[in-house]
Amino acid sequence: MTRARIPRAFTLIELLIVIAIIAVIMGILLPTLAGARQAGKTTVCQNHIRSIAAAVSTYTAQHEIFPLSYVYGADQSSGTWRVEDQQSGHPNRENGYIHWSYALYYGQDGASTLPEAAFKCPSVLNGGAPRTNPGPKIRDWEPGQINDLDQPAPAPLPLDRQAARMAYTGNAAIFAFNKLNADTPRRTRFVRPSEVDGSSMGASKTILATEFFDNGNAWTSLATSSNGQIKSHRPLPPFLGIRSGTRVFEEPDRPEPSFIYPSRNDILPKAQLDEHVIINQRTRLNATGRHHPGDTANFVFVDGHVDTTTLLETVRDRLWGDRFYSMTGNNRVDLNANAF
Repeated sequence: MTRARIPRAFTLIELLIVIAIIAVIMGILLPTLAGARQAGKTTVCQNHIRSIAAAVSTYTAQHEIFPLSYVYGADQSSGTWRVEDQQSGHPNRENGYIHWSYALYYGQDGASTLPEAAFKCPSVLNGGAPRTNPGPKIRDWEPGQINDLDQPAPAPLPLDRQAARMAYTGNAAIFAFNKLNADTPRRTRFVRPSEVDGSSMGASKTILATEFFDNGNAWTSLATSSNGQIKSHRPLPPFLGIRSGTRVFEEPDRPEPSFIYPSRNDILPKAQLDEHVIINQRTRLNATGRHHPGDTANFVFVDGHVDTTTLLETVRDRLWGDRFYSMTGNNRVDLNANAF
């Protein structure tokens, strides 16, 4: 009789070699897979902001103006607002805000244009910042957040008419603040697409919108103070007043250009940003996102194309416009000041 052959077992050395080979392969593949995932998220964000620009183009074709970034509501639930209410402060804070996203995802005359999810970006916390006044659903709030009436979650009212999560913000030179009747030297005005098209920059070199900066800490990057109010309804003013700095509504009206681009030193690196960048005293542009590879953000232009680049490069190349279009009076920008 022949004896059954017993299979030779792996030695400890052989097992260790196999484990080491697997570890090396994983070490090679994991960064590639992580990079691919991040690239995929960046692409989704690009597609979303591109679709937002297309919806804005449809809106401007119908109304011949860009929407205001936000307005104070005339009531607590509809999209109705009054010009006389658009002052320096909210006359009826219980009515909340009506944001530009509402005109796009809800649609004019009840016709749906964009899904609400189009205002999210998977690269940031919870897809985007919460409403300033999130309303009754606890999932729409961030921990520690309070609304404009100093109420914590959940608070049924006020409820902003805005996408529940907002990863994107507009260029305030185009998406105007609502200060149509502000008691300040400057007020805001509606902007027509023809003004941008006929400018020295044109629609292809003027940024329409970009992404908010996420500090990874419950969106306190958009908090105006330590009390927990998150101001996701605000646009980003790209220019500084020559005399007033970030207080652009205080800029005197005079024949010379009134506004300038921020300097290189005003654009802070990501490592120096954390809370309250929405009110950064160097430039409000520091609230621009830095969460894609290379600390880049997606920028969509008025003509609808998207560039993924750094904030510093957009300022260097003067891509935010040649006028503070939404500002009354002489709104020219001195393009040669603070040259890089």
